[in-house]
Amino acid sequence: MTLFGPFERMVAGRYLRARKGERFVSIIAIFSLVGIALGVATLIVVTSVMSGFQTELVSRILGANGHVTIEAYAGQKIDQYPPLIASVQALPNVVSATPVLDGQVLLSTNNGGSRGGLVRGMTPVDLSALRPVADNILAGTLNDFKGDDAIVVGIGLARSFRLKPGDPLTVISPQGASTAFGTIPRVRAYKVVAIFDAGLSDYNNSIVFLPLPAAQAFFQKPEGITGIEIRMNDPNKVEGMGPTLTRLIDGKPAYVRDWRHANDGLIGVLQVQKDTMFIVLGMIVLVAAFNVISSLIMLVKDKRADIAVLRTIGASSGAILRIFLMCGAFVGVSGTLIGTVIGVAFCHNIHAIQHAIESMTGGAVFDSSVFMLTALPDTIDWGDVVRVVVLGLVLSLLATLYPSWRAAKTDPVEALRHE
Repeated sequence: MTLFGPFERMVAGRYLRARKGERFVSIIAIFSLVGIALGVATLIVVTSVMSGFQTELVSRILGANGHVTIEAYAGQKIDQYPPLIASVQALPNVVSATPVLDGQVLLSTNNGGSRGGLVRGMTPVDLSALRPVADNILAGTLNDFKGDDAIVVGIGLARSFRLKPGDPLTVISPQGASTAFGTIPRVRAYKVVAIFDAGLSDYNNSIVFLPLPAAQAFFQKPEGITGIEIRMNDPNKVEGMGPTLTRLIDGKPAYVRDWRHANDGLIGVLQVQKDTMFIVLGMIVLVAAFNVISSLIMLVKDKRADIAVLRTIGASSGAILRIFLMCGAFVGVSGTLIGTVIGVAFCHNIHAIQHAIESMTGGAVFDSSVFMLTALPDTIDWGDVVRVVVLGLVLSLLATLYPSWRAAKTDPVEALRHE
């Protein structure tokens, strides 16, 4: 036995097909359906884009940086690091351990332009293994990343300074030599050998790479490094690495930090924004659900005589309840399904839509300098889609309960008295 029998389905279908003189109620129902569809579609697009931002950002950060990092204290260095790297690489789940030497500098060109940046010293082998950089060389080649005068820069920095392979780039460090006249900054000019696009605006705009021996000479840290970047076969397995690595570096001026603590502020903000947008935009679906209530109340009022006749010929109050539940559920379920299709289709074609809007308006929909990523993510989080669909269905079905209950409680005698 089905919940909705043939009789209820037939009557509900006739009520949904507006006849002459009943167009107004039908128009309100259509607007309710459109409102639910737009609310569901908007929720799917926004939550998918926010989830895409979070997933893509974390993925690119993990691709360009280590999952766990052993960092020297400010102004300190880690000496005699090869045995430490060998010990780290012998740990379970560790894929690689890369020595790096980082230093804050001022980058300058001959035309007078300058900006702050970060110099990262790496061996040519390690830089070639850094996939976000090595796989996205736009000009030059990493084969020239050797000697004491080679430097690799990002596309953002290259565009800002109008650099191309072979051009000089001056690196200035504030930690220079002390003299009778004060501290003299260290200044050295390097030749650009390659330009990369790592997909992260911070990397592209402010990080440059030097061969590790050249960086050690420039920062006056011979045979020393400032950190070891550790990559694991699963980034989520960093939980137990802290105590183990702390024991390995006992006695060295360094500490351990994993990717979650290094980026917890950014990831937390993205999650809060996503949850907030879900609540705010969920109000659109709630408003559309109130439209369903109003349209059903008007339908019940318009069909009072019909309800009385149906009750008189033997229809139960439960049958009347199910008839109007079907009417409201049709609007809610149809709007939710249509909105889901629109939202998923929008997410799949978001790049084409972005380019079309930019070509029509002449402006930029997505500013990579603000959002850190260089492209708008087009991923779909099906978990969020399910949440949105459930929200749309629940609100739509709840909206049908009160009008349907009122219809079921209609007194046929009172309804026919004024007919």
